[in-house]
Amino acid sequence: MISVPAGVTSTERRAVVEAAIKAGAKNAYVVKEPILAAIGAGIPIYEAAGHMVADIGGGTTDVAVISLGGIVASTSVKCAGNRLDSAIADHIKKTFNLIIGDKMSEDIKIEIGSALPLEEELSMIVKGRDFMTGLPRTAEIKTNEIVKAVGKELREMIKAMRDVLQETPPELAADIIDRGIIMTGGSSLLRNFPELVLRRTGVKAILAKDPLYCVALGTGVALDHLDTYKKSVIAKR
Repeated sequence: MISVPAGVTSTERRAVVEAAIKAGAKNAYVVKEPILAAIGAGIPIYEAAGHMVADIGGGTTDVAVISLGGIVASTSVKCAGNRLDSAIADHIKKTFNLIIGDKMSEDIKIEIGSALPLEEELSMIVKGRDFMTGLPRTAEIKTNEIVKAVGKELREMIKAMRDVLQETPPELAADIIDRGIIMTGGSSLLRNFPELVLRRTGVKAILAKDPLYCVALGTGVALDHLDTYKKSVIAKR
């Protein structure tokens, strides 16, 4: 059982299935990530109500409205955690003349990053290489610097959510207003991200339990109950 982004093309899907078969699997099932994220977050996907899931991982942000076990409206953008990391690294290079590695920019995002400016800023000592002299150097970075750095990427993710909300049929939109947007995936753990989603879309956002593992858990559950979930399974060999 393999999870793929919601915007996967049929060629990409075939490639994934073939890779799994070549690796020695007898059968390969491909399921779209938002469905698995919803299962992993404990959403009853077969209800006749609308549920909206935003799965923000490392490589892609997948947003989907799910009803009756299928995806009603969805989009997938290649802007997620990795793009946040490189935005932070670029900003620190431009502002502080300091070159930092991928691991460092991820640490900054986790330690002091936020989606909204904070009254009481967190700060962190950042180690890297001076752009001018080429020698190692440290600098102190504060939260609101990071908020500035990741603004453009967060706007892109929120635009994906707004696009899906605009495509959603009105009666399902009513359910989503009542229940909120369920956020899964590691990057949804960014401080104040649900609050930013609420401000930009007008719909409350709720962080799933264990957002990091929702897709993986959902994949396990779907595999255990294959007969139940066969309707939501896209491709099978």
